[in-house]
Amino acid sequence: MRLACVQLGVEGGAVAKNVAAALDAVRDAAAAGADLVVLPELFDVGYFAFDAYQRAAESLAGDRLDRFAAVAAEADVNVLAGTVVEDLAASAADGIAVPADDGLANTAVLFDRDGERRLVYRKRHLFGYGSEETDRMVPGDRVPVTEIEGVCVGVTTCYDLRFPEQFRQMVDAGVECVLVPSAWPYPRVEHWRTLGRARAIENLSYVAAVNGSGAFDGDALCGRTTVYDPWGTTLASAGEAPATVTAEVDPDEVATVREEFPALRDRR
Repeated sequence: MRLACVQLGVEGGAVAKNVAAALDAVRDAAAAGADLVVLPELFDVGYFAFDAYQRAAESLAGDRLDRFAAVAAEADVNVLAGTVVEDLAASAADGIAVPADDGLANTAVLFDRDGERRLVYRKRHLFGYGSEETDRMVPGDRVPVTEIEGVCVGVTTCYDLRFPEQFRQMVDAGVECVLVPSAWPYPRVEHWRTLGRARAIENLSYVAAVNGSGAFDGDALCGRTTVYDPWGTTLASAGEAPATVTAEVDPDEVATVREEFPALRDRR
C-alpha cells in the first residue's frame, strides 16, 4: 500500500481555505499513485483556534466530510480525514453512534475508494497542558481497526502517542499500521521523534505520524511528519514546511519482523 501523509499548512479558523487545500492535496496525492492519503489533526480549523471549534463543528454526515467522501470516490483513493471537529448531537441526529449526547469531539474518519465510511476514531486522550482541548472536547470510547488495501490499520491522534497501552489494544486486534494525525507543537520535537519511533518498535508495526505545519498566535506546529517501519526505521520524513511524505506499507514485512523477533509473543 502506497501511503501519502499530507503535512498541511493550516491557518487558524480558516475552515473553507483549509478544507479546499486538503481536498487539493488528496487529489494530487491520488494522481501521484497513493492508495491511502492521511491528513493531520484538526486540519479543518487548526488545533489552537479554540474559539472557532464550535463554529466549525459539523455532523460526520455533514457537507464537509461529504466532500472528502466524494473526492475519495472520484480520485479512487482511500482518505483519512483526520481529524475534524465533530458536533456529537448533530451526528446522533444523523443516526451515527456517539460517546455522548452532545458536545464536540476530535474525530478522524477513514473513507475507502468508494467513499464509504470505514472507520471513525474519536481522540481518547485529550490534551490539557496549556490547551483548551479538555474543556471543549468529549473523549472517545473506542479503538477500532479496519482493513484497507490488505493492511489492518488503526488510528490514534497526537497526545495518544504517550499512552502505549492504546497501541497494544490495537495490536491485539491485528493492527499492522497505525495512522497518527497530529498537531504537535514546538518545543517538544524530541518527544515527537521518540514516541512515534518507540510505538513502532514496541509493537513491531508501521507508524505514520502525520503532523501539520503553521503558527497560531504564539504556538507553532513542528512538522516533521514521519513514517516508521516495524523495526522503527524511518522510511520517509519531512521538515517544518508543508509537504507530502510517501512510503510503502507492506503487511508481509510486519509478519516477517514479528516472526524474526517475536517480542509480542513473549508478553506476560
